[in-house]
Amino acid sequence: MCISAMEPEHHHHDHLAWRWPTSSLLRTLSIVVLCAFALLLRILLSLHSYSGAGVAPKYGDYEAQRHWMEITVHTPVKQWYTNTTENDLRYWGLDYPPLTAYQSWVHGRIIHFLDSAAVALKCSRGYEDAKSKFLMRWTVLSSDIIVFFPAAIVFVASYYKRRRFEERAWALGMILVQPALMIIDHGHFQFNCISLGLAAGSAVAVVSKHELVASVLYSLSLNHKQMSAYYAPAFFSHLLGRCIQRRSPVFGVMKLGIVVLSTFTVCWWPFLSSRQSALQVLSRLAPFERGLFEDYVANFWCGTSILIKWKQLFSIPVLARMALSTTVIAALPSMLQQIWAPSARGFLLAMLNGSFAFFFFAFQVHEKSVLLPLLPATLLALDEPEVLHYLVPYAMISMFPLLRRDGLILPYFALLALFFLLPKCPARSDNNSAKIAADRPFKFLSASILKKCSIAGAVILHLLYLFVQPPVRYPFLFEAFLTSYSFAHFLVLVIYTNCKQWLVPADDQWVASSKKIN
Repeated sequence: MCISAMEPEHHHHDHLAWRWPTSSLLRTLSIVVLCAFALLLRILLSLHSYSGAGVAPKYGDYEAQRHWMEITVHTPVKQWYTNTTENDLRYWGLDYPPLTAYQSWVHGRIIHFLDSAAVALKCSRGYEDAKSKFLMRWTVLSSDIIVFFPAAIVFVASYYKRRRFEERAWALGMILVQPALMIIDHGHFQFNCISLGLAAGSAVAVVSKHELVASVLYSLSLNHKQMSAYYAPAFFSHLLGRCIQRRSPVFGVMKLGIVVLSTFTVCWWPFLSSRQSALQVLSRLAPFERGLFEDYVANFWCGTSILIKWKQLFSIPVLARMALSTTVIAALPSMLQQIWAPSARGFLLAMLNGSFAFFFFAFQVHEKSVLLPLLPATLLALDEPEVLHYLVPYAMISMFPLLRRDGLILPYFALLALFFLLPKCPARSDNNSAKIAADRPFKFLSASILKKCSIAGAVILHLLYLFVQPPVRYPFLFEAFLTSYSFAHFLVLVIYTNCKQWLVPADDQWVASSKKIN
């Protein structure tokens, strides 16, 4: 990770930047220490509680992941998504695509070898002894190390290759110690690091012009968690925009389509033996019976449900059509921009804007889905540091009711404090006057008085939620306040990032790109 760029002039906030060594060996050591620090935070998080700890009879996400390992290890592949005597779908039935099932099988085989009782068929429900918890935590940590960490390192080395070392190191640090992803995966207990790592890898491939590789990695991300569809508008519009610029656009689209179809075929092969088998898997991935939203989530439907009782006014089929229509409308501006003027930075902003369109308006959104717009926000840390520092706290706040139920109050506040204490973004090494001028209208995001008022409001809401008894008639009043407050801040940010995306020109190097996709 060496650079040869000249050092720019120092700006007034340089004193906040880290001072990095100059030799190649010491720089490598710095990155190793940075990764070790990120791993240490994850290990410390894993010592705390998790979703559904000791809460019978269904426990929580920890038990769901353990149960999927149990089912995939002990039942035939074709029964993984089917209700049988061994696989009761009412008890944490698999509801993610096949790649999650294969991952559960791999982890399940390892745990079965080391502690067979932890994944014993039927008799291991709620199994929470110390050894099994240690092994379960290490399945997440190893997934992070194998998938997410390499994707983050390669992204920074590729996208920010013209930036100074201290800038790249700071960007990598922001990606690896982003608190929301850490506390959900290593506290609450999930494997978002895999799907998000694959999505980050596909983003690397896009900005590096390896579009066929990007198609494979994004397809794998979709086949790990269907929520990766939040990025579909960005990938579709950007790659379409690239193909349109070429002499043979139809051939380019066909190549991408063949790669995507082939990847899906490989992932779904065990379930393609019959139409019924494939439809059974699909039915598990789209649980419309759960309703428009569950609990309290910082999106449009939940935020406005205080005034408009959507679930009472409309049937589920009508709500599903409304959700689809509003999602498409919300994602359309960023899609059109990338079709018209595709660029690497515009693509990352489209990932952010498109995923927020899904988070705001899609059907059956969970509070943890805010991790999807958070990924491109962290990838853009050097280009849009104000976005990162604005979004992360409110993403955490939007999940606070969930994290409180998980017994993660202490790590929640500790990670927020750490995020605020981390060094600020180093001074830019490229004095781009056009970008600086374009950024001036949007400085309100970091305006001191607005920031202080916003933080004060968040502090008050936390105190109310923690120490004040809500009215008997409205037991979830303060949860609704927290999520609605976060939604209002998200909405301001999305207007900002959509405007910013339309100011990003097409990449000059792409206008005269080669005829080939790779």
